[in-house]
Amino acid sequence: MTHSLLPEGFHDRLPPFADAAAVLEARLLGVAFAHGYERVDPPSVEFVDGLARRLKASRAIDAVRYVDPVSQRTLAIRPDMTAQVGRIAATRMAHHPRPVRLSYAGQVLKLRAAELAPEREARQIGCELIGLDNVAAAQEVVGVAVEALAAADVGGLSIDFTLPDLVDTLAAGPLAVAADQVERLKDRLDAKDAGAVAAIDPRYLPLIAAAGPFAAAYDRLQAFDTGGALRSRLEGLAQIAAALDGRVAMTLDPTERHGFEYQSWIGFSIFAGGLRGEIGRGGSYTVVHENGAEEPAIGFSLYPDGIVDGGLRVPERRRLFVPIGTDPALAAAMRAQGWVTVAQLNDGDTPEAQLCTHVLQGGEAREV
Repeated sequence: MTHSLLPEGFHDRLPPFADAAAVLEARLLGVAFAHGYERVDPPSVEFVDGLARRLKASRAIDAVRYVDPVSQRTLAIRPDMTAQVGRIAATRMAHHPRPVRLSYAGQVLKLRAAELAPEREARQIGCELIGLDNVAAAQEVVGVAVEALAAADVGGLSIDFTLPDLVDTLAAGPLAVAADQVERLKDRLDAKDAGAVAAIDPRYLPLIAAAGPFAAAYDRLQAFDTGGALRSRLEGLAQIAAALDGRVAMTLDPTERHGFEYQSWIGFSIFAGGLRGEIGRGGSYTVVHENGAEEPAIGFSLYPDGIVDGGLRVPERRRLFVPIGTDPALAAAMRAQGWVTVAQLNDGDTPEAQLCTHVLQGGEAREV
């Protein structure tokens, strides 16, 4: 029988993982709210032309599209929520004093999955600070991400920083490269292909070595920047790292490119101990207004599915079986103490059947 199967890249989340995901999300958004990030909730579907314009070309191809039977226009299911938050800030909240701080959470859907990341549907949680992308804004955004994950008991955090526009900045000035070679140079630097980089322009080879633990990589990058073209970026990066010192492990890969196609001067990926792959990423970018004007912004997105599925936030069950005839006030008092109570509804019901760890007897919780 195949009618009960799910499409490739989709899965059900069962207890206790679904409950753990809800708790995790509440803690993450709670920290964001405490820092002034108010929640918006955009629809899962938009007209494809508007969504594609804000997603940039690299992400627009990820959108699942279909024809709206009402308008007869092509719609797209969002593959990313950041662009939608930017739309809200640029239209419905264009009058709001800047910077505006917004948070969000919702499902995103990709047309295709990668081999190493087979899921096509994911939960995305994030914060966007729109109207500024200076060092102070970057410090706040990265700090909120770290604080939120710590509040959710996600340990072993590390951040990998990158400078997305570094090669463009150098190639347009101090280390000029032919325009038709810039994209290939960025690609080969990202791949750490020293031979190909040397064939394009050997002056860029030191950037391959300028990757690794933050302090050492930063020193190499400073030594490389003899002309001072990167001075402001490096000084800003140093300030951001100083604010995080001792809270998380930090690395630096100045030419990391994958997933940072629309970021500007800074980008970062977040990792957690015991989990494969990143659990979040962020950086500076621009929001496009209806008149074509661009507004600076910076933010982060977290992908909690890996955290929950990896078991990091799944608590042990602590369920209390409440036999028939128990005073409801007593059960309520146990819930007030933090117990999850499960009422016996018929004589054949048992603690084992209800996955209970304890039974309420004589006014006390006794282990099964």
